[in-house]
Amino acid sequence: GEVDEFFQVVRSLVDQGKSIVFITHKLREVLAVADRVTVMRGGRVVGSADPKTATQQSLATLMVGRDVSFEVTKTAATPGRPVLEIRGLVVDDDRGATTCRGLDLQVRAGEIFGIAGVEGNGQREIVEAVTGMRPSLDGTVAILGRDVAGFTPRQIEELGVGHVPEDRGKHGVVAPFPITDNLVLNRYHRSPYSRRFILQRKALERHARELVAAFDVRTPGVDTPVGQLSGGNQQKVVVARELSGDLKLLVVAQPTRGLDVGSIEFIHTQIVKRRDDGVAVLLVSAELDEVLSLSDRIGVLYRGRIVATMDRSEASRERLGLLMAGGHDAEAVA
Repeated sequence: GEVDEFFQVVRSLVDQGKSIVFITHKLREVLAVADRVTVMRGGRVVGSADPKTATQQSLATLMVGRDVSFEVTKTAATPGRPVLEIRGLVVDDDRGATTCRGLDLQVRAGEIFGIAGVEGNGQREIVEAVTGMRPSLDGTVAILGRDVAGFTPRQIEELGVGHVPEDRGKHGVVAPFPITDNLVLNRYHRSPYSRRFILQRKALERHARELVAAFDVRTPGVDTPVGQLSGGNQQKVVVARELSGDLKLLVVAQPTRGLDVGSIEFIHTQIVKRRDDGVAVLLVSAELDEVLSLSDRIGVLYRGRIVATMDRSEASRERLGLLMAGGHDAEAVA
């Protein structure tokens, strides 16, 4: 794919005598392309490694200072009733081009439904249509049997929908606001956080301390502006806010983009916990390994349609890659 082509270009530059500094948190990539590896943690060099003998596990341990599990531990799903049902969805992107063309999918309680696809095939538009951020031109989006056409994001959130957006800086946090306020962006108007239109600071601080502890947010204090936190801790704030409460549906877009392996492990664990609580989870990720690790069922998105669905046990990187590129698979069911 495109990544392999990029690595070929990098290697050709090296063969021409150029020096390349390749900075990444993706361990598979650094082992594939690097001749030497230096690991940094907390702004300091903590070790070096030879990619010929190093493993993803050994590099991850250096990166976070502890053992990290790359396997998502989860039991088999026991899906319940349909929570999210999309039928014939048609949505335009910001340019007015139609990106979702009659899309159908269903997510049930107690399962993680992952969408695999090359970015730009309608992922963002699906998420925004489900969460009330983008109007649909045709088709239906139903949550617990209720058509949510025309609903605002707040109205959809009040149905028990959590949303971890793909761009935490743009849609997930208000950087100048303290952690206390960011953790109630979706519920500040409710008791006990607000009374007679006045925010109750003690209730906000108590709520923030509980979530900061539960979600391991590394911060000097709950009054710290979110913009001063690392990317991983900002994402933990978003995840803590959206995964707490009485959820029925969780929509998660690019949940670990730009995060280190330690933060990835933690966020994956939290998503699986909510699935185990009976929450329906719609997962959108550009990381194929993430889709394969977390999903119970997988839908392949190509040119605005789900072209195949399969159980996780039936999926492989090769099979998904073929379908994502528009290839045909006789085993898959659209």
